[in-house]
Amino acid sequence: MTPDWRKVIAHVDMDAFFAAIEQLEHPELRGKPVIVGADPRGGRGRGVVSTASYEARPYGVHSAMPISRAYQLCPHGIYRKPDGALYGSYSRKIFAILEEFTPLIQVVSVDEAFLDVSGSVHLFGGVAKLGAAIKARIHAVTGLTASVGISNSKSVAKIASDYQKPDGLTIIPPEAVQDFLDALLVTKLWGAGKKTVENLARLGIVTVRQLREYPLEVLEKKFGKMGPHLHRMARGIDEREVVEREAIKSVSHETTFGEDHNDRELLNSTLLYLAEKVSTRLRKKDYRGKTIHLKLRFEDFSTFTRNKTLAHPTNLTEDIYKVCKALFEQFGELKKPVRLIGVGVSHLVAEAGSQTSLWDVENQRKAVLEKVMDQLQEKFGKAGLTHAETLTARKSRRKS
Repeated sequence: MTPDWRKVIAHVDMDAFFAAIEQLEHPELRGKPVIVGADPRGGRGRGVVSTASYEARPYGVHSAMPISRAYQLCPHGIYRKPDGALYGSYSRKIFAILEEFTPLIQVVSVDEAFLDVSGSVHLFGGVAKLGAAIKARIHAVTGLTASVGISNSKSVAKIASDYQKPDGLTIIPPEAVQDFLDALLVTKLWGAGKKTVENLARLGIVTVRQLREYPLEVLEKKFGKMGPHLHRMARGIDEREVVEREAIKSVSHETTFGEDHNDRELLNSTLLYLAEKVSTRLRKKDYRGKTIHLKLRFEDFSTFTRNKTLAHPTNLTEDIYKVCKALFEQFGELKKPVRLIGVGVSHLVAEAGSQTSLWDVENQRKAVLEKVMDQLQEKFGKAGLTHAETLTARKSRRKS
């Protein structure tokens, strides 16, 4: 490792993970367009695509697409329902492999992680050999391919891993970072969502180079805190560390009304809104929880809590909401208006390490759909992608 490589960050991203597992487990599917998601026929065309194999992508099929649209584009494709237990077993094998290269691992999702290999790269004979060794080890143990990007920051390593997919290895040395970034469209930058890209285009900014050369003060005026962030990303400046899984004991959200309420419909809508917030955070951190909590504070500041422990951990909005609604009903007729309401989940277990059993086979589709919804909300914003019932709660919060 040369002195320029003060930090060596690898981003490992499995290739079409769910679809690739289906093709591996069912050899007759290899070389064919495999689409993992809802059944486009039996489910009346509702739901979205979770993953599409590379054979399906030339037809225009991609993740987060409505399954009905995928079926229009690729009616001859092979549609598979998600098998969470199977995918989880492969995920655990992959993360065990990554621990052979460094203990500094930040899990991003079931098929993606950052590795800080600054202290171990010399053991493998250099950056290129390390990257090749990671890919070879994953393939030898699981039969799956991974794309690996290596650079001196998380943001550039992430872009690099996508650069030569599938089965790619892209190394961007520190001295080559700026030339690499300048040639890219701003859509490739971490944090540049659809709305941001559209706003940049209005300023005549389409490429990373154009963004880098744009006056910082104008970007800050137009985009607020996001302006300097984008400017740093365009210059390859990213000091964020690889952060190992933080040990958290619970996740909760609560809201205080501007005016006290005893309207059951509004309170139930607020419960659903809070359940969405909690479940999204759990999934983002790759946790599930067994104990669900409800907290109520009334107009006189008296506070009560109820909780229920489930047989199996969950991070699904529907599960959390149903339990909280049942706990809420235990209070009976509300004699006093509610000032504050809160929802929480505790007794957490790591999702990648939790055992999935037959009890939740029917919930695996919901889990995949909610993760896709998380991705859509992160990309397009939450306003238009939510349960309809939560709109009542949001309107009330805006009025409060």
